[in-house]
Amino acid sequence: MSELKIKQLSNDLYEVSVFANQTTAHKVTVTDKIHLKLTNNKLTKSQLLEKSFEFLLKREPNTSILFEFEIQVISNYFGEYEDHVRLWSQS
Repeated sequence: MSELKIKQLSNDLYEVSVFANQTTAHKVTVTDKIHLKLTNNKLTKSQLLEKSFEFLLKREPNTSILFEFEIQVISNYFGEYEDHVRLWSQS
């Protein structure tokens, strides 16, 4: 399992480092509006990022994850993403 380190750079911008065979760093934007839409504020932005990266890493290596993106873009690649977020937000 890869190790994650999440660092908040600004209110909406985070850097997620993934320590695996090859270490990668990803800048991810999570606006308040998207955060509310996805989680209804049931998860913090950091929790959402952590679970989102765990979700991605089950499907692709960290070197395949975009190096800069907005969190909702995950749905463009994995249609089931928002269903997973709803489940995470219920627990």
